[in-house]
Amino acid sequence: MFKKTLFVLLITLVGCVTQPETGKKTFLLISEGEEMRLGDQAYRQVLRENKISQRKDWNEVLQRVGQRISEVAQRPQFQWEFKLIESPEKNAFCLPGGKVAVYTGIFPILKNEAGMATVIGHEVAHATLRHGGQRVSAQMGTQLGVLVLGQILMDDKSSKRQWLMAALGLGTQVGVLLPFSRSNESEADAIGVRYMAQAGYDPREAPLVWQRFGTETGGGGPVWLSTHPESKSRQQALEQLIPQEIPRYEQSPKYGKGVEF
Repeated sequence: MFKKTLFVLLITLVGCVTQPETGKKTFLLISEGEEMRLGDQAYRQVLRENKISQRKDWNEVLQRVGQRISEVAQRPQFQWEFKLIESPEKNAFCLPGGKVAVYTGIFPILKNEAGMATVIGHEVAHATLRHGGQRVSAQMGTQLGVLVLGQILMDDKSSKRQWLMAALGLGTQVGVLLPFSRSNESEADAIGVRYMAQAGYDPREAPLVWQRFGTETGGGGPVWLSTHPESKSRQQALEQLIPQEIPRYEQSPKYGKGVEF
């Protein structure tokens, strides 16, 4: 009986998924539906414990850019939401299922809609590439095991659920963002600039955003990227991607840099 139960659980939870954006096969121990449910829970908690900005002009920019990026991301199963959080932090995140938050402190560095599209594209890519689910799977595989994962997912009150939320990108203090791996960040950069080009924003603005981050932080990058390639490296990597993204941009509605703020 135990072997049969274990077999069913493994079949249910373990899968090798091909990512349409990259063509890579990804090993996951958690379903996309469960990722989305956890993402929604974490998102609601963030919104409860932070002040939502009522600044009309910045909210309009966020909603406009968010809608355009989400349309090209082509995830009809996601329930997209975009919220502006009042905070001096230079942060943004997208949880599984399309739950996006941007902190007001990042706006002076972004400068325009294309700058916003750079960050939103990057964060949305983390969700569409299921980087949160990958991190959950990796940590579960090495620490708790498949059977324990099944127990956690069935128990909404389990203290281990906080661990799962952390694996999705939120720290034990809600709103504290945990960085992804270098490979995940590089993937999100590449797919993010593709999204912004397809959405009609000039991809040549993306390296400039990281250049401004570098100037602001002395080259090390903002807190949410602190353990990853420094801004100069990201800038150079994005510059190499621009030639292949220009054709996508030329076929898009072409909003350029959009509204400046």
